[in-house]
Amino acid sequence: MLRSFRIGSLFGIPIKLDLTFLLVLPLFAYLIGNQIGEVATILNDVLGAGIQTGTITGGATPWILGLAAAIGLFVGVVLHELGHSLTAQRYGFPIDSITLWLFGGIAALSEMPEDWRQEFTIAVAGPIVSVLVGVGSYALFLATPESLGGVRFVLGYLAVLNVALAIFNVIPAFPMDGGRILRAFLARSQPYARATQQAASIGKLFAVFMGLFGLFAFDIILIGVAFFVYIAASSEAQQVTMKAAFQDVTVSDIMTPAEHLRTVDPDTSIADLIQRMFTERHTGYPVIEASGFNGERLVGLVTLSDAREIDAVERDAYTVEDVMSTDLKTISPDSDAMTAIERMQSDDIGRLLVVEDGDLVGLISRTDLMTAFDIVQKSGGLNMAAQPQTAD
Repeated sequence: MLRSFRIGSLFGIPIKLDLTFLLVLPLFAYLIGNQIGEVATILNDVLGAGIQTGTITGGATPWILGLAAAIGLFVGVVLHELGHSLTAQRYGFPIDSITLWLFGGIAALSEMPEDWRQEFTIAVAGPIVSVLVGVGSYALFLATPESLGGVRFVLGYLAVLNVALAIFNVIPAFPMDGGRILRAFLARSQPYARATQQAASIGKLFAVFMGLFGLFAFDIILIGVAFFVYIAASSEAQQVTMKAAFQDVTVSDIMTPAEHLRTVDPDTSIADLIQRMFTERHTGYPVIEASGFNGERLVGLVTLSDAREIDAVERDAYTVEDVMSTDLKTISPDSDAMTAIERMQSDDIGRLLVVEDGDLVGLISRTDLMTAFDIVQKSGGLNMAAQPQTAD
């Protein structure tokens, strides 16, 4: 996702546009306008639209109608995502935003439900809304006189496309709606993490087929959707598996305790710091300053990236204090391990200082977490054999 900006809100949910949307909207408008004659013929054959093709194919009319249809299509996408969002809110899951981007829309849930009934209801809500939007568009289409051929074209197009959107979304390609519906059914009789892995495997298989079909059909958009589905399925499956592996695991279980930490004082030169990093194979150090009688105080964190900002010829003249970060990202030792992972991901950092009552008690890094995860998996300790939920 590229940068996005807010354009408003619906039901208290921020609506955002990603920069990629500004690229795809005119593309869709062009594609619709470029094929307006053929599409109008199909609508006449299928819906009995009675559109006089000659009245909508001249001058700038195709591009105006193409833009109107493209905007209407994305309005349908917003309503689709609102279906998911409002249903999720009913179950107590806050929605960060709805974002329109290159491949449609994304409703950003702050947390995914692990109850299969809730997930099924949330997942199916979007396609149901799309069908209702299609039915509503068709009702307006029927109410519009044939003399308004352009309006009938847009409404007929939206009626068909919204129903097609609903059908496409129920393909069991996790994490699309159909894939989430599939996971919900799988989670009825087995643990959530295992159901996610199975749904993700099926989703990636569908993504491969979509990609191959898109390749042979020269459909760049379908290839892009396939790539997105494959990556998103892998990412969410790993996230859920990690959550299962780290169930009841706290930061204090994984962190390097303070007594085993390598630290540096603020007066250390950058040259000496880099030498230590090379010798000790560490790329980040808490910066500790002597304070009072036998006291120490955490004053910063210095990393290899910080040290690299100083030219090699000047590293003897600069100290750690000149380059260290004082905007410290910390976490408490009793926080769960997944919280540490999520915070590192959101802040795009590789380590967190573990602080309790203002004192440094340890450090947890991304490497620590990945090593712990690897050990749990290979030792067979992954918490995926829990008692399955019973289905009513």
